[in-house]
Amino acid sequence: MSDKIEIENVNTPGRTSRVNAAKYQDMREAFEQALPRSSPGMTQDETREAVKPHLSEKLFPQGKTSGWWAKTVQLDLEAKGLLVREQTKPLRWHWK
Repeated sequence: MSDKIEIENVNTPGRTSRVNAAKYQDMREAFEQALPRSSPGMTQDETREAVKPHLSEKLFPQGKTSGWWAKTVQLDLEAKGLLVREQTKPLRWHWK
């Protein structure tokens, strides 16, 4: 696996960034385990907490930086059309 992976951001279409591939993949797998497949989805705060038990302690010791990575993966998955952002207050997300 390459050290870096290219990601998108739903808020800035057409722009990509390169991030640590191992951390991205670990967080994405945590999303797959934690996020629901249908409405009502989870808020950002709920998602941040729900993914933590699924993360590698080696990559995210004591959950450090997991909030930033959760948001990064969420924005990328949304840009790829894999997550649905519900138009609720607060915002909620679930798999498409």
